[in-house]
Amino acid sequence: MAVRATASRFPIDSDALEASGLPWGLTVTPFAAKDETGIGPAYGSNGHLLPRCENCYAYFNTYCELDQWAWTCSLCGTLNGLSSDAIARYSYPHDSIPETSSSFVDLELPLDGSEEEMTQARPVYVAAIDLSSSEEFLELTKSALLAALEALSPGSLFGLATFSHKIGLYDVQGPIPVVKNVFIPPDAESKLPLELEDAMPLLQFLAPVETCKDRIAAALETLRPITSWERSSGAAQGIDGVLMGGRGFGTAMEALFNYLGSEFGNTFALARVFAFMSGPPDYGRGQLDTSRYGEQYASKRVDADRALLPEQTPFYKDLATIAVQSGVCVDVFAVTNEYTDLASLKFLSIESGGSLFLYSSTDDSTLPQDMFRMLNRPYAFNCVLRLRTSTEFKPLHSYGHFFPDPQYENLQHIICCDSYATYAYDFEFANNTGFSRHSREPPVVQIAFQYTVVVPTEGLQNSELPSSSRGKHVLQRRLRIRTMQFETAQNINEIYDSVDHEVVLSLLVHKVILVSLEDGVREGRALLHDWLVILTAQYNDAYNLVQYKNGNKSMSSQIDITFSQCPQLEPLPRLVFALLRNPLLRFHEEGVHPDYRIYLQCLFSVLEPSSLHCGIYPSLTSYSTPDKQAYPRHSLSRAALLTSDSPIFFLDAYTTLIVFYTSTADPSLPFPPPQDCLLRKNINMVKQGRSITPKLMFIRGGKDDATAFENYLIEEQDVDGSGFASAKGFVSFLDDISQSVAEYMK
Repeated sequence: MAVRATASRFPIDSDALEASGLPWGLTVTPFAAKDETGIGPAYGSNGHLLPRCENCYAYFNTYCELDQWAWTCSLCGTLNGLSSDAIARYSYPHDSIPETSSSFVDLELPLDGSEEEMTQARPVYVAAIDLSSSEEFLELTKSALLAALEALSPGSLFGLATFSHKIGLYDVQGPIPVVKNVFIPPDAESKLPLELEDAMPLLQFLAPVETCKDRIAAALETLRPITSWERSSGAAQGIDGVLMGGRGFGTAMEALFNYLGSEFGNTFALARVFAFMSGPPDYGRGQLDTSRYGEQYASKRVDADRALLPEQTPFYKDLATIAVQSGVCVDVFAVTNEYTDLASLKFLSIESGGSLFLYSSTDDSTLPQDMFRMLNRPYAFNCVLRLRTSTEFKPLHSYGHFFPDPQYENLQHIICCDSYATYAYDFEFANNTGFSRHSREPPVVQIAFQYTVVVPTEGLQNSELPSSSRGKHVLQRRLRIRTMQFETAQNINEIYDSVDHEVVLSLLVHKVILVSLEDGVREGRALLHDWLVILTAQYNDAYNLVQYKNGNKSMSSQIDITFSQCPQLEPLPRLVFALLRNPLLRFHEEGVHPDYRIYLQCLFSVLEPSSLHCGIYPSLTSYSTPDKQAYPRHSLSRAALLTSDSPIFFLDAYTTLIVFYTSTADPSLPFPPPQDCLLRKNINMVKQGRSITPKLMFIRGGKDDATAFENYLIEEQDVDGSGFASAKGFVSFLDDISQSVAEYMK
């Protein structure tokens, strides 16, 4: 569980918080195997016996004062009695007990229900494939699923389904694959004429991977796109016989969730559905009107960037609720360059604990690699995340892909969580007094994460298992707790000196996404601009850098816009500029596809701070040869390239990696760089640490089209995108901020 705060020293009270101009909060990656310094938890059992505070329900931890019969809560100060079992337990040497030896523990909990339920923990995976598509799309999907079959653990069950104007269910447990079809009514109101269970019993549809892998592969080979003739005869005639679309995605998903839900808690504890789409749902329930993409400029009063961000129907949000109740997590893979309205579809994946992937074409898609990577990493499910704080402050907002508990505050449910998924919180003071300057009780944050994992029985001792479950999987329920103490800052300089700019960026990105969804991209940009102006003014005020006596002209020339007195704040103006140049916040007129914007919102909302930094302001490294690094970091400007003598540059933009050889590079340098060189080793290391597979490009300046690389050199680009001015860009942006700060300080 990695936790990073916006500043390691907390503001002393709300006046100090306001004076700093900074957001106050933290990010947490609950299922990360280690903490932010690379240290793992102390493991143990009997998590249900861990003492809890009678007042605030916090868990006992190393910061609590422990007496022979009682303990004092480190969060609220309440004195709690110890049970006789706990008294006996804590009389042993403390280093043998996880919760007294480490502030980061991971304890096993007893499972609810009988032992027999432990044996019914088979992982279930279902692929739902769009047949209203092309041969290329199906070839890509087949190769992705073949990669997925290699990554699935033995004991898993796999189901293959297709959708178009009908739903196809495949039985691969016999000698040849058999498909049963159920036709989808074309209108948006009608339900299916037949339950899927009546077409094919679920346990006939879900095949064991280890015995049926070859037959699943054979069934995939039989998939063909639906022809226009089939669609027209398949009850897809529109008004006056005009051919309508035939992608009955909404009806198919709803039917699949109900189908799987019958065995939830019996055959499986979590089912994952992989939905492969090649375009928008245009048939049956949940069909989407994509004409709004073309008509967004029709009314001059509508902000085009705002018009396409909200969902047009609650259907998919409601469908995500059905998925959760059925124990299903949905990953959506959209392979399309046409407008698919991901703004409406995204809820199906993010609210069920899944991921949303977008690929603009089948040619260079990383779908098979993403699929393999996603299934190969560990994940937890049925998770509950709870953040508690000491009494002087409290969480204000929480951000990330979870759903809040309807009953309890600051309690979040996460359906499925991998080791990359990151959530964020910001804080406010609970009262006007804040933290006491002379108190011995520092601010404390405790994060509790309860989760379930499926463990192959090979990893457990036979004595731990009921006889019926040998060679299968068992469920394990665990409780991970991290308790952290922070210092308070005695003055504003101490806050500034302890800032983590990457966490500040994370909170800003979350806030800006929310504002742009509610009020449009322009509002999001304005919020960011105003925040930087206020922060710069507060910083200049704190360091007494501006003499107010002078006129406005000399005042703006005195303003320190680059935070030269504070290295921790120095990166922020560049990061804000880069965020304004990011497709997340660029205007539609610049050619930002609305689906790509939604995809970035979903991706950036789950990235941990360092990865997000890379996605917003890519890192640019130079090499003198493929085996020798020249300089670890350059600014993203053409000037940086011209002033550097290095012939090779490596750009890491999180989703894209580019190796660029300058036009003046020595022709004897090998291109592309050889597999065993240092540059390749660094590229492979970067790729391994990613949640998605970055696209790798090699470009030779002067020979290949270098546009893809040059687009990332943002510092000469105009911040509003009204033409790429020569050397204005970042410099004129700073001038503009400086003028605004002078106005604000006057």
